[in-house]
Amino acid sequence: MAAEIVNPRSDSSGSRLPSGTTTGHEGAEEPFDPAFALHRGGKMAVQATVPVRDKDDLSLAYTPGVAKVCSAIAEKPELVHDYTWKSNVVAVVTDGTAVLGLGDIGPEASLPVMEGKAILFKQFGGVDAVPIALATTDVDEIVDTVVRLAPSFGGVNLEDISAPRCFEIERRLQERLDIPVFHDDQHGTAVVTLAALRNAARLTGRTLGDLRAVISGAGAAGVAIAKFLLAAGLGDVAVADRKGVVSRDRDDLTPVKRELAELTNKAGLSGSLESALAGADVFIGVSGGTVPEPAVASMAPDSFVFAMANPNPEVHPDIAHKYAAVVATGRSDYPNQINNVLAFPGIFAGALQVRASRITEGMKIAAADALADVVGDELSAEYVIPSPFDERVAPAVTSAVAAAARAEGVARS
Repeated sequence: MAAEIVNPRSDSSGSRLPSGTTTGHEGAEEPFDPAFALHRGGKMAVQATVPVRDKDDLSLAYTPGVAKVCSAIAEKPELVHDYTWKSNVVAVVTDGTAVLGLGDIGPEASLPVMEGKAILFKQFGGVDAVPIALATTDVDEIVDTVVRLAPSFGGVNLEDISAPRCFEIERRLQERLDIPVFHDDQHGTAVVTLAALRNAARLTGRTLGDLRAVISGAGAAGVAIAKFLLAAGLGDVAVADRKGVVSRDRDDLTPVKRELAELTNKAGLSGSLESALAGADVFIGVSGGTVPEPAVASMAPDSFVFAMANPNPEVHPDIAHKYAAVVATGRSDYPNQINNVLAFPGIFAGALQVRASRITEGMKIAAADALADVVGDELSAEYVIPSPFDERVAPAVTSAVAAAARAEGVARS
């Protein structure tokens, strides 16, 4: 049944508010804010895809007609993909512990973001999504809850769950489920970063193997980007956390960072982020910190600065442009926005299209390659990654992911 859609300029009774005002959380009038106006009543609703106009429609959509379909699925469970919404719906799951730049704000406060994610799935990938905010931060409870909910969904998108718990939650869910589980804060960011980096290298006549990168931030995004870039053929990458470069000689590393130290930093760097940037070809920021201008100036000629913290990039674009051949941010008001919406709708659309059991590294690399190829001959320093509103993006990513799933043996249709 479709939820009632409330006029965003109305109060809870449906009457319009005076122009220039809106109702605060306690009912007091406050200056009009378009963000609150847009969110009033929520940003999404459930809508029927079949009519229920009369008793004949009702008898098909519900009893007795529905019993035939239920019995068929009970006899042959894979029919659930054909006769329910499962094959085109994703659960967007969070515990509210790492929401945007707001941190641990809890499940209720995370819902506007999860609703936003759901409408992006629909707008950019044609995929239905349901926000699920869990009132627990316990790894076992989150895993068990999602496993119990999984029969209703074709995939699980984990969102805004803090590190390092997010790594274990994703791993355990994928082990227990036969549907794709994807932590977008990790893998979506990594896919779009790789696509932009491929094109930046092409623009300057280099390959990924020619590049040494430094990543600021060893959380979910930083760890995933480092591993993914290395899998795609990057020459070397060092990751820095608040205490400096993650290296084998440190005795304060978590298990996740110890593994990272074994995989990264072939050059054997230690010390500060700033010292690691000397001579580096690439800076990737996913930390929210600030990198001083002299450190940026010390990078190699024709360097790339991907300062993706929001709303304040680690390196202001005006400073980055003094030294770098290509500059990217996480913001929409500068060229080359590294935006996850370029990746996750098409990745899930492709995986669901072929009923994939998981999302593999090969599927993610295929998504990044397809995304980079959209730029084509239009490549320039101001255009190494397409806009989320480029209508070529989602079909290209969807097709590439579906083909990769078949090639890797995880497709079931």
